[in-house]
Amino acid sequence: MLWTEKYSPKNFNEFIGNLKAKKEVIEWAEQWLIGNLQKCLLIVGPPGTGKTTFAHLTAKEFSDFVELNASDKRSYDIIKRIVGEASASRSLFHDGMKLIILDEVDGLHGTDDRGGIKAINEIVKKTHHPIIMTANDPYSKRITSLKRNCKVIKIRKVHTNSIVAFLKRICVNEGIEFEEHVIKTLAKRSNGDLRSAIGDLQVIAQGKDQISSADLDIVSQKDQVSNVFDSVRTVLKSKNFAKIKDSMRLDVNPPFILETIVENIPHEYEKAEEIERAYEMVSLADINFGRAFSTRNYTYWKYSFDFMSLGVGLAKDETYKKFARYRGSSVYAMLSKSRSKRALMDIIAQKIGNRLHLSKRGAIAQFPYLKIMFTDDDMAYELVNYFGFENKEVKFFRSKKLKKLKKPSKSVRKQSRSVKKPSETNFTSKKAQKVMKKDKTTKTAPKKPKILSKKPKKDKTNEKSENKGSKSKKKDKVEKQTSLFHF
Repeated sequence: MLWTEKYSPKNFNEFIGNLKAKKEVIEWAEQWLIGNLQKCLLIVGPPGTGKTTFAHLTAKEFSDFVELNASDKRSYDIIKRIVGEASASRSLFHDGMKLIILDEVDGLHGTDDRGGIKAINEIVKKTHHPIIMTANDPYSKRITSLKRNCKVIKIRKVHTNSIVAFLKRICVNEGIEFEEHVIKTLAKRSNGDLRSAIGDLQVIAQGKDQISSADLDIVSQKDQVSNVFDSVRTVLKSKNFAKIKDSMRLDVNPPFILETIVENIPHEYEKAEEIERAYEMVSLADINFGRAFSTRNYTYWKYSFDFMSLGVGLAKDETYKKFARYRGSSVYAMLSKSRSKRALMDIIAQKIGNRLHLSKRGAIAQFPYLKIMFTDDDMAYELVNYFGFENKEVKFFRSKKLKKLKKPSKSVRKQSRSVKKPSETNFTSKKAQKVMKKDKTTKTAPKKPKILSKKPKKDKTNEKSENKGSKSKKKDKVEKQTSLFHF
């Protein structure tokens, strides 16, 4: 039997380290048990620190539990079928709630796990059962959306002294004599991973009555993969060549490491000369990164790593023992905030480019002039109708809103391409339209014929002759008028 299983804690009292995290998990479980719905739990920490153990100990408090670990396929359909059904139903054999455990959610990747994070987010929002998830990397992009919907508990590495005490207890229970420095060496090599230390002890001690220094050669020292902030702390705090070099063993995008170091240099270094030398090394590292990306020759990366680690670390005259709170790069936060603004700029540039036959860069170059033109209301209306801008696109150029802004129809856009008289154009402003309406209403109406005063009565004999004459005159007028329309 593996000693990691044999000596695993049976309850929370036997759990080693992370007292604050243990208290939070217990309180979370108690709230669920008394009927108070809580957010799902996301336990984050390095491997071997007890994340899964926390989940299994919590499961003992509930009636039943369902678990999906990293070895299982965890695609959208599988998670919705297994976890979704479990979160929407009660246990058949027990009364109470079921605990759902999703292990190593930051390891969801590839075709087998496609859509897994999306399915988990949907379940988290709708579930009425407690859910515990675990992750190794707190900065993984895969769990960014989960963090917003969960209560995050961070698990720290187990202290070396705690590991030494636990390994001694195992040796006593197994009846194995040991040398003090052997146990301490195993504890230091584990780097806070209690599970790894127990496994190494079993390898060198199983089937023996005692262990010595010679037995340490059986277990090779592992390559440790550091955390980003641990690496940055080592670079800025240490002047040890070997430590700084080892701290760069990271499974992280190299430019992200560089940005994090750049952000925290002023928080650690105090002298202006040290900061100047450090940033000089950063600039050389950035130059080599640029060469690597432009030439596709990634041998330049080793120079970049040396400049941003050894160069920055040795730029200080002496190490600082003060406490400095490190933070992530602000560049990526600024880019994420301005993402919507950049997308809006692309849409506006496309509309301007299509109308003026310009490239995207040429259209963006016109933005300063358009902002000046948009200060005039009449000109703003003409620009809006011509380019087909919407309200959100108008706000990009001016803070003041245009009243009753309407999107131009397709017919207007087609007609706008042809040359028209100023009075017939579709680009008239409201003021111009009002003036035109006034002009139409104030046009001179046709004058009514004046009513002449009545003539004195004539003799009936004369009337007949006059009527005959008038009839003949009317005929002549009609003939003259009709003749005008015939050519």
